[in-house]
Amino acid sequence: MSENNSSERVRLNKLIADSGLASRRHADRMIEEGLVTVNGKRVYELGIKVDPQSDRILVDGKPLRKPLSQKIYAILNKPTGVLTTMDDPHDRPTVAEYLTELPVRVFPVGRLDWDSEGMLLLTNDGDFANKVMHPKAEVTKTYLVKLNGKPEPFQLEKLKKGVSIVGGKVSARHIEKIKKTGENKSEKYEWYKIVITEGKNRQIRQMFAKIGFDVMRLQRVAIGRLRMGAVKTGQLVYLNEAAVQRIFLADDPEEVKTKRTYKGRATSEKKTAKPASRVKTTKKPSKYKNGKKL
Repeated sequence: MSENNSSERVRLNKLIADSGLASRRHADRMIEEGLVTVNGKRVYELGIKVDPQSDRILVDGKPLRKPLSQKIYAILNKPTGVLTTMDDPHDRPTVAEYLTELPVRVFPVGRLDWDSEGMLLLTNDGDFANKVMHPKAEVTKTYLVKLNGKPEPFQLEKLKKGVSIVGGKVSARHIEKIKKTGENKSEKYEWYKIVITEGKNRQIRQMFAKIGFDVMRLQRVAIGRLRMGAVKTGQLVYLNEAAVQRIFLADDPEEVKTKRTYKGRATSEKKTAKPASRVKTTKKPSKYKNGKKL
């Protein structure tokens, strides 16, 4: 590798992430698996530094492009039957088919299963992706779930306390029954809103399986307080800075409900308050009048 001035050298994993090819975590995995070569030699050290101007870097056999200066943040309402990946060796549908109009290459932040749908975050900002996915950030993900039955309250409480699944112990930060209208309304099946902070493989499905229910439909409707809203299935939407920052605000329905209740109570009290002359008080009469003691 080049022996140029150290100020020109950067960490290889950061360079891969900044190029828009992968998130920092994914870049680390690619290096560990020997998929990256520098000047013809495979590298496995995560902390290795390279010179992007003179070193020839290949990622999975393809030349690494120079870092992109334009940062892109977007969400896709992913349909079911689509893989959360940019390419598939078996030619199955991927999210890349919905990103052809983007000016730069982006990658998914996290994933949604083949049979799941809803909000998928996309970016070419590796540092941002790493921040969103880091466990310490505890970024909330909100889902709507259709079950093949009707859980009892004690079963839902079990999910809030935590259950063990493949990958570790997980819990629901919030869970509640919701009403669906239109074609999604059903007397036989129930819909629930569930908020989690972990991101284990098929976590929601495994959690409900632990209490004896199968998930018939799974929609991610929010990441943090960034909500899907009216984004249609298959539609891609760019995010501005304000929208990006909402990702790091926790979606806590209980907190919102408390604030609304308090606000409503305060308004109600104000409207029904008695005139000042009629309000009873236990305050003792003042011993002073016009600054003089009585």
